[in-house]
Amino acid sequence: MPAATPELVLIADNDPEIAEFLAARLRADGFDTALARDGYQALAGIALRRPGIVLLEADLPFIDGLALTRQLRADPATASLPIILLGAQPSSADKIAGLKAGADDYIAKPFDPAEVSARIDSAIRRHREVRESSPLTGMPGNDRILRELQSWIKRGDPFALCYIDIDQFKAVNDVYGFVRGDEFIRALAECVYAAAGDAGAAPVFLGHVGGDDFTILCLPDHAEAVTGFLNDHFARRVRQLCEPRDVERGYIEHADRTSRRLTRSRLPTLSTGVALSTVRRFADAYEAVAEATTLKSVAKSHPGNYVAFPEGRAPGRTNRRPVFWTNER
Repeated sequence: MPAATPELVLIADNDPEIAEFLAARLRADGFDTALARDGYQALAGIALRRPGIVLLEADLPFIDGLALTRQLRADPATASLPIILLGAQPSSADKIAGLKAGADDYIAKPFDPAEVSARIDSAIRRHREVRESSPLTGMPGNDRILRELQSWIKRGDPFALCYIDIDQFKAVNDVYGFVRGDEFIRALAECVYAAAGDAGAAPVFLGHVGGDDFTILCLPDHAEAVTGFLNDHFARRVRQLCEPRDVERGYIEHADRTSRRLTRSRLPTLSTGVALSTVRRFADAYEAVAEATTLKSVAKSHPGNYVAFPEGRAPGRTNRRPVFWTNER
């Protein structure tokens, strides 16, 4: 995977000695830094450099830190920018005012540079996790999934990457509407959590790629149980979310998008591709994702809840071709 670019920290402080001292410490801790002496310079630096976080002295000239924080929060381009205020011996009222203005943290001067560095790292991490999480399910998104998978590969931990999506999801959106479609996606997220718990999968990492695509990263020995429980849980939720008439007849009737003729789609099921590090050595996360994606595509060519394992490995036995199994009711 590409090397991560150091986060840029913009330090806006009218005391050049403090600013330079803190910048040197942050660079030693792996951050990039930029300096500003007043509120106007801070605004210009934010617009030009797009820092990952800003440290604002509360008593900045021209535009003080409190006013600048409010201004940044009111601008959609900077509304989510992490902000830490710095103040000389601030009172509780000062800290409360800063936090209410939108600051993520308030650090008193004099400060411990190591503590400031740790707080910066924590604020950046929190904002990254929020930014990368799915707004619909709250689960980690693509970037976080890739980082987690890469860390398993780097440590040499054996893993199964289960890549899941919903079959016949188009029919759900076409007939029931996108609001019901979102309910199906949230239901699948709940089923993913429940399946991992029922299987006793640990360690485990759950992610939402986007739309109706999800991932489960677990130990190879847990893959069969996790996906089996997942299929069971989701089948029950499908019967709850579909209209009773459709559940009774076993299909959803809708107009084909091209011909406009009425067509029938089976009730939603799951297709899952499982990439196993015990079958193939993956150089990086992208290779593992590609393998799981290929197997998921193959699984989608079969009806019902199918799980596709790679060539040479199936739960409890060895096969010479991809293995598919279903627990469709």
